[in-house]
Amino acid sequence: LFRFSDHSPTGDFRMTDTTLQAPQRVDYRIEPAQYRHWSLSFDGAIARLTLDIAEDGGIRPGYKLKLNSYDLGVDIELNDALNRIRFEHPEVRSVIVTSGKDRIFCSGANIFMLGVSSHAWKVNFCKFTNETRNGMEDTSKHSGLKFLAAVNGACAGGGYELALACDEILLVDDRSSSVSLPEVPLLGVLPGTGGLTRVTDKRHVRHDLADIFCTSVEGVRGQRAVDWRLVDAVAKPAQFPAAVQERATQLAAGSDRPAGAKGVALTRVERTDSADGIAYANVNVQIDRSKRTATITVKAPAGAQPADIAAIEAAGAAWWPLAVCRELDDAILNLRTNELDVGTWLLKTEGDAAAVLASDAVMFANKDHWLVRETIGGLRRTLARLDVSSRSLFALVEAGSCFAGTLAELAFAADRTYMLALPDDAARAPKLTLNEFNFGFFPMVNDQSRLQRRFYEEAAPLEAARAAAGQALDADEAVKLGLVTAAPDDIDWDDEIRIAIEERAAMSPDALTGLEANLRFASKENMATRIFGRLTAWQNWIFNRPNAVGEKGALKVYGTGQKAGFDLNRV
Repeated sequence: LFRFSDHSPTGDFRMTDTTLQAPQRVDYRIEPAQYRHWSLSFDGAIARLTLDIAEDGGIRPGYKLKLNSYDLGVDIELNDALNRIRFEHPEVRSVIVTSGKDRIFCSGANIFMLGVSSHAWKVNFCKFTNETRNGMEDTSKHSGLKFLAAVNGACAGGGYELALACDEILLVDDRSSSVSLPEVPLLGVLPGTGGLTRVTDKRHVRHDLADIFCTSVEGVRGQRAVDWRLVDAVAKPAQFPAAVQERATQLAAGSDRPAGAKGVALTRVERTDSADGIAYANVNVQIDRSKRTATITVKAPAGAQPADIAAIEAAGAAWWPLAVCRELDDAILNLRTNELDVGTWLLKTEGDAAAVLASDAVMFANKDHWLVRETIGGLRRTLARLDVSSRSLFALVEAGSCFAGTLAELAFAADRTYMLALPDDAARAPKLTLNEFNFGFFPMVNDQSRLQRRFYEEAAPLEAARAAAGQALDADEAVKLGLVTAAPDDIDWDDEIRIAIEERAAMSPDALTGLEANLRFASKENMATRIFGRLTAWQNWIFNRPNAVGEKGALKVYGTGQKAGFDLNRV
């Protein structure tokens, strides 16, 4: 780790080899009144997200967020703002993403923040920013909420990656504002938030032009940026505001989000933190530090639940599917960021499976209503966050479990699923039940359902699973259908689970991360999986190489006036 000393004579911060104090835990819960970097405004069907980063507002000490550069705290606000638009403002059909600073849109991730951060912090930061931007594209695809990047100044690195996540990019043509991905020539690393992949896969920039673009510091501006497909359009400064408004209006016209609907307030996610656990209303996390496990238990709904849209709207953020989605998402983020050495997550459920299925039935019957659609979207993104988490996932289907419908997705997300067999006690024997939500409503980031991934989209096992939908399957039936990994009986259960956990804990965490990512996303790739795969492989490797972080590495010497010294051997 590093910290920054006083300003150098050149006005830059200087990195020194001094270890930072133990970091505080990161809390992903935030409300608009607490924002320091983003402002959110609304004008009918159009919302405006304005980035105006407070230089002294870093989530950790040791750097200033100059030139509208961001850190994790900035993206936590963005993630919250996007959810506010989704749920609190259903009338919004398009979002303008722009800057509140003069002649600067965003200069990307703060370089000095990267310099003072551990490797794990850098990569987890990149993962979260990727998920936020993927979430924008997910919402555009599934909910009709469109995004327009109004690039009103210099747009570099992660700033351009934020623009790339929007549906369209409009660049001011003021003879100086440009878009750029300068990470390779400037820092000796790669763009960390999908820039290379979106330039090719989404923008279809010709590969030789992309090569020039990604190896130049100054970037591309004006009509050339349009010609190279880096942006969709440019406008002179005098015409820029009107052009932005016109295009945002056109994008809004193509959305089906309801003009007259009333949103629901996203109240604070309440939880109780302890030294070894987190307790929510519907989710519980218990950490066993000696075994390096976290047991995540998701509870079925209790008591009378909404049966129609009016009751769902009245329940608002307390409606069980929405509440459990937000709590599980917070738990995943908390564990990923604050509990790095807890390497295995044990996924459990608890409660009445019939209550889960009844809730699912109401959700399915009203799936086209905007609030239900957004809740399904929230669940889809939360489950996808679980899929890409670098932790071993074991699902334990025990007596009292409710792996049914939506909650059965936890079992199918797991690397292994163990189901207790109680052939002599049918009343206590756990069951697993499928419904429509297991067949495509919650696709992984590669656009496959978890059952499609499980069976490689082969027709016979998928048809057999669908034929069993609605049946409460015991362990033997689940094994025959290929829905679980193993079904030990009550004599062998404790030992088999213990051995599996101990074996996992003895393996290299790095090797497991690579193994799990390969096996979870087998056979089918798309832009999102390539983004995550390249982050895991390329960025993990390049961020650790001396050419980036050695004594003369480009990232290490940035801002010091020194020239980077590279090991010129290709590896």
